[in-house]
Amino acid sequence: MKTIKRFICLVILLPLSILAQTKVTFSIQNNSALERKAAVVAISWKTVLSNFPQIDTSNFVVLNAATKKQIPFQLEHCGLPTIQNLLVQVDVKAKSSLNLLIQKGKPEAFAAKTYCRYVPERKDDFAWENDKIAFRTYGKAIEKSKEDAYGLDVWVKRTDKLIINERYKRNEYHIDHGDGMDYYHVGFSLGAGNMAPYVNDSIYYSANYREWKVLDNGPLRSTFQLTFVTWNAGGINVKATKTISLDAGSQLNRIENVYSFDSEKPLPVVVGIIKRPENGTITLNEQQGITSYWEPTHGQDGTTGVGIILTTPVSNMMVNNMQILAKTQVRNNVPILYYAGAAWDKAGKITNAKQWQDYLNNFYQQINEPLVVTVK
Repeated sequence: MKTIKRFICLVILLPLSILAQTKVTFSIQNNSALERKAAVVAISWKTVLSNFPQIDTSNFVVLNAATKKQIPFQLEHCGLPTIQNLLVQVDVKAKSSLNLLIQKGKPEAFAAKTYCRYVPERKDDFAWENDKIAFRTYGKAIEKSKEDAYGLDVWVKRTDKLIINERYKRNEYHIDHGDGMDYYHVGFSLGAGNMAPYVNDSIYYSANYREWKVLDNGPLRSTFQLTFVTWNAGGINVKATKTISLDAGSQLNRIENVYSFDSEKPLPVVVGIIKRPENGTITLNEQQGITSYWEPTHGQDGTTGVGIILTTPVSNMMVNNMQILAKTQVRNNVPILYYAGAAWDKAGKITNAKQWQDYLNNFYQQINEPLVVTVK
């Protein structure tokens, strides 16, 4: 009888001890030979809750377990009502680990490092940025005007502050007021890493986006979704949804596209970068899916590097008079993921073609050797 009572007590006390838990420790392991600096890492919110069920989302902190200093974090929703992930930004040395402590407390006010928004005052632009670089793409209002463009535009930066709103307010994108400028030319091209169907050796561009939705908006990751109406791609009716994320500290966007079309056969697509008439430095790595372009210097404006990393097999990389293209394929309603972005030499971090190529190679390695999160 005593044995039965003790068993009942243990059954009762075990869940009570879990419910009474006031903190949880996570380990972030870096198994690669590369140091990870300012990396944004996602910790499943379900895992946080299962180990800290009494957590108050308005009253908790994330600490470096060794130094007890607070770590910037974000509650990521991915466009859903409930929290999906806890995002943290950390430095982890090569072949080492970092322990994070989550406990009750008042979080410090950390400056936002990413931002995105619809810009109705500028012909339906959609613009986004982080503490390194900025981008924009175009909506319906600009179509059939001399300013129309098909691809992704780059706004170079040399400040870690968020500048999109100030630039739109000034309405002087092409003048550097000390924080960077817009001198990147897109035109009727894929610009800085857009994707489009490629049928019978021709690119079939969509119209500009028709609908937008912000899924998360900083401080460490901003994610939004763009919807494109059906267009004819060489006899194939195609529509697309593009989900773009930009993390703090990253030069590259994470881009996930879903193409819908009435065929079981794969659809050929290309991701491209507009090429300048003058000589730049082009590096093509079909095996790893990396395209690197260090543009020719644009007078006093400096030099922009543009790059792409595909996560699906590349069948061919091509360079023509207008664009640098990487060809792959998609299936109906199956997401395709790739990365695209840019850097500016006047920001002082990446100042030549080799450094840009090294950045892309390191990014590729980080994709394939991600940081590993475990509960301690």
